[in-house]
Amino acid sequence: MTESKGRIYYGWVIVAAFFIIGTIMYGSLASFGVFFKFIAAEFNLNRAETSLVFSLQNLIASALSFIGGWAVDKYGPKIVVLLIGLCTGLSLTLTSQTTALWQLFITYSLLFSVIGAVYTIIVSTVSRWFDTNRGVAVGIAGSGIGMGIVAMAPFATYLITNLGWRAAYIVLGVVAWFIIIPLSRLLKGAPIITENKSNKDTEIRDIKTSPDSVNSDKKSSEFSLHDAFKTRSFWLFGSIWLLNAFGYFLVLIHFIPHATDIGIHPMEAATVLSILGASFVAGRIILGKVSDSIGRKKTAVGSALLIGLSVIILLSTNDLLLLYVFGFIFGFCIGGLDTAMAVLIGETFGMRSIGVITGALQVNWGLGVVIGPLIGGIIFDINGSYSVGFLSVIVVMFVIALLVILTRRETKTELPIQ
Repeated sequence: MTESKGRIYYGWVIVAAFFIIGTIMYGSLASFGVFFKFIAAEFNLNRAETSLVFSLQNLIASALSFIGGWAVDKYGPKIVVLLIGLCTGLSLTLTSQTTALWQLFITYSLLFSVIGAVYTIIVSTVSRWFDTNRGVAVGIAGSGIGMGIVAMAPFATYLITNLGWRAAYIVLGVVAWFIIIPLSRLLKGAPIITENKSNKDTEIRDIKTSPDSVNSDKKSSEFSLHDAFKTRSFWLFGSIWLLNAFGYFLVLIHFIPHATDIGIHPMEAATVLSILGASFVAGRIILGKVSDSIGRKKTAVGSALLIGLSVIILLSTNDLLLLYVFGFIFGFCIGGLDTAMAVLIGETFGMRSIGVITGALQVNWGLGVVIGPLIGGIIFDINGSYSVGFLSVIVVMFVIALLVILTRRETKTELPIQ
């Protein structure tokens, strides 16, 4: 951590706040699987109907990621995260009071879709605060995604066991209000001096990060969303986002059914997922730091290839120890791939409109989240096995490695003249 006149650089405060916010929000989302059977039984729903609540939430969230990116560029993260915290607590507490499926679509699918903007806000805000340590900073800030799986799902299980599912959602909602709303007040738009200027007093300003906040020299070399649309790299990024979400969520959603199909005890299968979540956190931090040293593209390509290798292990074994190895490699490298690609956005297009550009790419991520598990389920229904589905993930990871290689730092001088 870089200090200025004995003070910790404020960017690390931003990182810590986002880590905790992400843990609460993504942990609450990941715990839907814990509530799944209780909701289905309460409302007499089949599994497809119950899954639709979650799938619809992801569809709406993918659209809100774009709006969130625009909002953080225009208004800064403080007010946007405050509103997200309010909606999150409201969503969870109202869900506890529902009595019909259509109400779940409103209280959970619609209101909780605000989570779609969170990762976009994390990447765009933290990227603006760091130069030399950008990879590790984005990695730590985004690690709440994995930590939420590790921490919040067991907490939700404890609450349901002791209080029931409705009271559990009330507790989660209150926790969201009491943690996310206060932490949102710590968030600031962008520094005047970033962390590599350690020899000067770091003056912080909470600004609206609009194009007017960027100096005129940078304006000419940084991309708006409209500019980015006209580049090859933007569409390569979009394809990578979609394919990565497709592969990640196909495996994540169908791993436990696959593991129990091959004779693994459900509790042992859940332990593999815990290892996956914990290694995801480690991968974001460690490989984020590695990417600061060897470059984002090398880190992303290596991570994608190792993810493919881990799925080969998953596909070829019914040994629990090897499944632990799969969980560790898969989670660790997914964390590294996500971090490297997130940082690469700013290095490709600049910081001027990183929020809205990241948000536009997150729409593709949302589509992958919906498509991946659906395709996995269809393949199983047809073949009675997940083999073809997991093989498709292996192919997808090799394609991602190739697409990453084809990306490049864009310059506005190469844009087509209108």
